[in-house]
Amino acid sequence: MSRIYRVEAHWDSEAGVWVAESEDIPGLVAEAESMNALVEKIRVLVPELFELNGGLEPGQKVVNVLVRAHHEETALVSVAS
Repeated sequence: MSRIYRVEAHWDSEAGVWVAESEDIPGLVAEAESMNALVEKIRVLVPELFELNGGLEPGQKVVNVLVRAHHEETALVSVAS
């Protein structure tokens, strides 16, 4: 079974973008306005980063990436007096 590389994504409410980082993939930092756009960026960046940094097994053609997303919101509740 091939290794699964983990990517953590979180919503940056101040910037209004999703941000992705990975301890498994050195140099991976990406941001996008939607989760779909972020995943597309990750699909492009991961092979480029492995090509630049090495780290793949000889002959390895596929990289399995697990993107975990976290989005936290605050809801304001009006309390009747």
